Amino acid sequence: MRHIISVLVENKFGVLARVSGLFSGRGFNIESLSVAPTLDESSSRMTIVTLGDDKIIEQITKQLNKLIDVIKVIDFKDEEFIEREIALVKVNAESDNRAEILRITEIFRGKVVDVSPKTYTLEVTGAEAKVNAFIEMIKPLGIIELAKSGKVAMSRGKKTLG
Repeated sequence: MRHIISVLVENKFGVLARVSGLFSGRGFNIESLSVAPTLDESSSRMTIVTLGDDKIIEQITKQLNKLIDVIKVIDFKDEEFIEREIALVKVNAESDNRAEILRITEIFRGKVVDVSPKTYTLEVTGAEAKVNAFIEMIKPLGIIELAKSGKVAMSRGKKTLG
């Protein structure tokens, strides 16, 4: 089962290495990882997507909580939450397919963020299914390069991570 875990950590050198080392040292895979500072520059939020049954995720959560720089850990399994991904997609934009690229991008509420004589770079943001559907629709037009962020997530309502 796929789990999204949000980890509030102190924004210090080596914290990312310790967290990723915890996963690799125990043979757990990280499917995606997103890290950025919070409003308080002294802390960062990690959003980790991993696979495992409830017992494995409980073990991961306990091990994360033991790390000295970890402030709080939330497994969104039992939470109402919002998740998003962003993808940047560079496509071949020859004159005969530009209108189709723009039409598909508009349908998915994406944006053209860069234009060159032969390429468009597109941005699409949303749930994983939306981002993946956009990629599948645009693929026949000639994807040159693709970069995805992985998930970011937070609890709905007033509940906060920290």
